[in-house]
Amino acid sequence: MSVCSPAVEEIQGLYGPFSFAEKLLQKIWLRGDFDGTLVAATDGRRLHVGHPGKWNLLGGPDFRGARIRLGDGPELTGDIELHLRAADWVAHRHASDRAYDGVVLHVVLFPPEVGHVTRGAGGQAIPVVALLPWLHHDLEEFAAEEAVELLSGRTVARMPDELAALGEQELADLIASHAMKRWYQKVHYARLRVARLGWESACHHAALEILGYRVNRAPMLHVAARWALRDWAEGRAVPDEIYADQQGAWSLQGGRPANHPNTRLRQYAAWTQGCPAWPARLEGWTAQLNAGAVFGASTRAVRRTNRFTARRSWVAVEICAGAIGGTRLDTLVCDGFLPLLAAVADRSDAQWQGLWHHWFAGDFPPLVSRGLRELGVFQGAARPACQGSAQGLLGWLLERETRG
Repeated sequence: MSVCSPAVEEIQGLYGPFSFAEKLLQKIWLRGDFDGTLVAATDGRRLHVGHPGKWNLLGGPDFRGARIRLGDGPELTGDIELHLRAADWVAHRHASDRAYDGVVLHVVLFPPEVGHVTRGAGGQAIPVVALLPWLHHDLEEFAAEEAVELLSGRTVARMPDELAALGEQELADLIASHAMKRWYQKVHYARLRVARLGWESACHHAALEILGYRVNRAPMLHVAARWALRDWAEGRAVPDEIYADQQGAWSLQGGRPANHPNTRLRQYAAWTQGCPAWPARLEGWTAQLNAGAVFGASTRAVRRTNRFTARRSWVAVEICAGAIGGTRLDTLVCDGFLPLLAAVADRSDAQWQGLWHHWFAGDFPPLVSRGLRELGVFQGAARPACQGSAQGLLGWLLERETRG
């Protein structure tokens, strides 16, 4: 790995290098987007975060007024400093800067060398926590999600001229290539999740995460870890109580009423109580599939031949108990169900890929759906909006964002 700047590191991903910024690490800390039930300092003491602190975008420590506890020790109130690597503390000369005298925890991305000690003024040791082993996702996925957030804010931008200048077949090939990469990335992450959690818990975590949309993904994952699927199915997970328990973690800005986290929690309660064994039923979906959903075929023809509308209704009722609908259901299918099924399949995932590609588009930044219409890829009933093409254009845009 090579350092691009003191605050950005270039990391090798599945399909080439990508940039990971220190500011993204700060966002991960602020959101608590790591396994809070297991995270520990390098000395082995468990970390309990009462409050991550107030994000300081000026000079001095990155977060002020945090409340933490290490192991069975007392609660500490103080500042938090974050770096990609532990050695940056020395490189930035924080020990000799009085502004950092109140730092009670040094949070880094990568685990330091064995025996490393961060020392503050007067040589006192400052506990170090390396977040990489405890993160909810792969670093490349975090970088991609960050880029999606940036793209979501670009409501006025048009497609780059370089795409508009391509011929129809060249554009189709480019989008298909990036769609395939996005599919394999999703299967890769799903496989890691199943390996870490097992099938049922992987489904449970994925469902709540997707219901949280981008802005409430982290608190939804905390909910998934604290209240297992059985708790939901048996009514012990009460949405209003869970929402109140996570007060302060939810983001309510700019979201549609349907995406309010309490609304999504209530939907998941109805879902799990209506179909308690939904992960097992999801596995049974395999028996209904045939080889007719070919990746490169016409979406309109594939949907008609394979009765996609009926399939979608079956998923909504038989797996989600009628609790989830609209574009969020399609996003659940394409970001959760199909990659999870492909991750554990004992056969080629080409069939799953074709089903995924031609499925209904789901939720995307306006830039993506509008751009595909501008480019003529989506043209009403003749060329309906589909997941694969939307993911392909999104993948191309993300590559420009994350790889420069």
